Amino acid sequence: MQIGVLALQGDFAAHERALRELGADVRQVRTPGELVLVDGLIIPGGESTTMLKLLLEDGMAEPLKAFAATRVIYGTCAGAILAARVVTSPAQFSFGFIDIDIERNAYGRQVDSSIRRLQPEQEFIDRTGPGKLEAIFIRAPIISRLGEGVRVLIQDEGTPVLVEQGNMLAGSFHPELTADRRVHQLFLDKVSKSTG
Repeated sequence: MQIGVLALQGDFAAHERALRELGADVRQVRTPGELVLVDGLIIPGGESTTMLKLLLEDGMAEPLKAFAATRVIYGTCAGAILAARVVTSPAQFSFGFIDIDIERNAYGRQVDSSIRRLQPEQEFIDRTGPGKLEAIFIRAPIISRLGEGVRVLIQDEGTPVLVEQGNMLAGSFHPELTADRRVHQLFLDKVSKSTG
């Protein structure tokens, strides 16, 4: 099982480190040729408009759509924005991999970044283990609508911050910046199940 981290822009190196700590075989993905070599993909945080521009320039949009149809993707922060069905504040193109609406930068500007300790939903605990989870929000989006079949795994005061639908995970926060590896383990478990 080989895991990819989209490495066009953003803090992809921190996701690589987190995955390697869990024993995953990880590679950076920048081209369609590299994408076909991986079994699951993380789309990291960063700047969603810049990432989208690079995806389109590098011919990655269509291969990414094909990948999402059969493989597991976890989009965090900017990655969640790109995966959403609808993006607002301001509106921008997104791939619609997961049936959510998302509002960009809704947690505030860079100076409004925060660290919160959140109590996951029981399903997350059953799959990854007990205990609160440290979540870092940096210019984070808010998931403002959930489509049918989208499950909430973690909330922040009633607002979904980690959700799942089919082979997709999407989250508002940055688990790669903490020592808690449960979100990455959840992703790896999904990839393993999908390839098994």
